[in-house]
Amino acid sequence: MRPTRRQFIATGAGAVLATGTGCGRGGEDVRSRMGLPTHRPLSGDVTPPAGREIDAVSHALNRLTFGVRPGDHRRVAAMGVPAFIEEQLAPEKIEDRLCERVLRRGFDHLSDPRSSLLPRGAGAPDALARMFPALEHQSTRVGELYEFKDKTLLEDLSRATVLRAVLSERQLLEVMVQFWTDHFNIDPSKGESRWLKAADDRDVIRAHALGNFRALLRASAVSPAMLWYLDGRVNRHAGGNDRPNENYARELLELHTLGVHGGYTQGDVLEVARCLTGWTVRDRKRFLRGRVEFMARLHDDGPKRVLGHEVPAGLGPGDLDRVLDILAGHPATARHLAGKLCRRFIADDPPETAVAAVAAAFTAAGGAIPATLRALFATPEFGAPGVRAAKFKRPFHFVVSALRATNARTDSSRDVLDALVRLGHAPFRWATPDGYPEEAGHWRNTLLWRWNFATALVGGRVRGSTVDAAGLRQTLGGDDAVMATVLGRLPTETERVAYHQSRSGLALLLASPAFQAC
Repeated sequence: MRPTRRQFIATGAGAVLATGTGCGRGGEDVRSRMGLPTHRPLSGDVTPPAGREIDAVSHALNRLTFGVRPGDHRRVAAMGVPAFIEEQLAPEKIEDRLCERVLRRGFDHLSDPRSSLLPRGAGAPDALARMFPALEHQSTRVGELYEFKDKTLLEDLSRATVLRAVLSERQLLEVMVQFWTDHFNIDPSKGESRWLKAADDRDVIRAHALGNFRALLRASAVSPAMLWYLDGRVNRHAGGNDRPNENYARELLELHTLGVHGGYTQGDVLEVARCLTGWTVRDRKRFLRGRVEFMARLHDDGPKRVLGHEVPAGLGPGDLDRVLDILAGHPATARHLAGKLCRRFIADDPPETAVAAVAAAFTAAGGAIPATLRALFATPEFGAPGVRAAKFKRPFHFVVSALRATNARTDSSRDVLDALVRLGHAPFRWATPDGYPEEAGHWRNTLLWRWNFATALVGGRVRGSTVDAAGLRQTLGGDDAVMATVLGRLPTETERVAYHQSRSGLALLLASPAFQAC
């Protein structure tokens, strides 16, 4: 028999807390190997929510961010939810100095790897371009990633992803980076993607996450990592009866644009594959490694027909843009993307009215992602009381929201990454092109590991991450304020009693059913 909510709060999570099971090794406070504070000191008015239900402010924060920090509710309530949404839709206008400084100090090679070639104090990375003017800009940046050990590069990329999610003020950007990372999933363990995924994260996903879908789609199509992962680099036509490699074409139609029920045929897959022949990427054994090239001699330049549209002969590399125009502008693409966005921000089974409204907005805006999201957040379905606190956090969201809710110091050490591995949601570890699932059913079996992480975090057993529970209680103004801050509302009487009866009330809050929801 399944335990009731009351039984879980009073005994279930409490039993886990009493065991002291943890995932960390050692309890030292590794403030920062980068020499910087790795949390944002609390300041100003940190008044917590005062309602007994999740209000519109807490709901917006739950869905547009990776977790509410102390003081966030007060700040957003003062500015209003519409203003908060507009703020997050324009991340370039948001000051994010702490996050930028931490990443620049610890993970500068992920933002511009050319800087590692320059002597200290040499100034802008463009100095390298002046030293070697013949080198193509993009391939120089990408090629330098090969200088790192692939396992170190993946760990650094993963740690930087966690740090951004914890520290950044540009929270919606980080949420959308994760959304598009899943949508255009690449497994770094395949071939040279192990080096090139870092460039894909920087130059494709992050560069276009709140831009235009058509531009994002093209950037992904010619991403060196994607060309490796889905075999686009070996899709070639040398004449005769050569058949193109269909791997990327199939995923482009099924996952990236139209969707599995988007109305395409096997013939369309073949024709798209023909259009994409000739694109390749230099491997690590060649000069300008990682450089994407179009080889005309390996391209099928004959006429094609895609989804009823003619692609005339003789376009050469222009076939790619012709195909992407057809796909990005197709009604099925608008509907496929709208459905995925509504699943992320509204419900696992989103209302048809919301999907239709978002699809229409996507089409009207020419694929502009901010306009599409603005329309989504304006739907009655997004703000309806029935959808508040009704989505189950994916493990990454849970771990990051626990760090944010407790205002933890963290350097996203290997202990945090190990916890995400155990939870099955470590960044860049999904092997198939469909990306990590959104729906709650896939993640229900992670509860025990979540409880373990909560106890380890609050108990000081997650190396590189520390929580000052006493200081948090003092700053917020007592236990009730801590509970309201973490839960996004006033605690119920059952939650309040369980909190005070537990040996670690804060850990119990993080392990509670209410904190698993957003």
